[in-house]
Amino acid sequence: MFTLTNLLRDFEWSWTGVTVRKTGARVPFDAAHLNEIFHWCVYFIRVVLSPRPKDGPLIGFAPDPARPWYLIWPSLFLTGGRAAEPGETPHVWMHFEDRTHSEPVSLPNDGVPRWNFDAHDLSKSRVAAAFEEAFGYSLALDPRQHEGFAVEKGEANGIHDGRIITMPCEPKPGKVYQKLIDNRGNDGLIEDLRTPTVGGSPALVYIKRRPEQVRFSNDNTQCWLRSVDEIFSSEEIAAITRFCQILNLDWGGLDILRDRTSGLIYIVDANRTDMGPPIALPLSDKLKSTYILASALKVSCEKVRLRAGGGI
Repeated sequence: MFTLTNLLRDFEWSWTGVTVRKTGARVPFDAAHLNEIFHWCVYFIRVVLSPRPKDGPLIGFAPDPARPWYLIWPSLFLTGGRAAEPGETPHVWMHFEDRTHSEPVSLPNDGVPRWNFDAHDLSKSRVAAAFEEAFGYSLALDPRQHEGFAVEKGEANGIHDGRIITMPCEPKPGKVYQKLIDNRGNDGLIEDLRTPTVGGSPALVYIKRRPEQVRFSNDNTQCWLRSVDEIFSSEEIAAITRFCQILNLDWGGLDILRDRTSGLIYIVDANRTDMGPPIALPLSDKLKSTYILASALKVSCEKVRLRAGGGI
């Protein structure tokens, strides 16, 4: 279980906020963020008090442990599984490090299936290249050649630094340039299709909604839970799965936008350390979605273990 020692080791605390040591991300102690922390704590308590089986998978995380605010933690907990302790042989090894680029990790030669260990590069430019290969149309733009509005953002995950610019322009170091997707809903709110993946396939969809003025933030005013089949066509699901295969992404989270004019979808971000469920999602749907992910996780672990000649 997560302990006070972990809180002191993982975070740098001050009177005005907390900084994640691994990524440098800072969370200020203002009313909005304190409210988010409260709602997450309610969800976490409900998860640990929920009924669960006793025969879930054993997952080995490396190089970092998975903390409770990452979606894998409650999902694994509700399978009845747990993280492997040092010296234990897990059913699956999972690369877990909250970074855009990961370094190789040394593991024992134990024949255990491995997830995400080849997903070394999840930068915005790599994601855009994998998207174009999987879908056959592009997200990336050449800022010197394109004319009109576009999006400029940094390469790293989780920094929410996107901004709308006018092209043509000179590219800046460390920035990528992409199409401006009109992903407004019928009421004008921006809609992001946050899509967790399990075993390299989409498992469910969180529709995260917020005002257009804060389109690049994660400050959602509404969030809805939907099944994959409700949101994506069979062809789109197949293309999303191809995208995950190209990136070698087994467990992760995708940010997908649907253009309201063309109807096409665009994968604009991918990560292997997905957080969630979204705070704006009602508690009942937070728990429902976690059970869905737990079921998919257990099935996926069983499949890869059986292919490797074992079982759970």
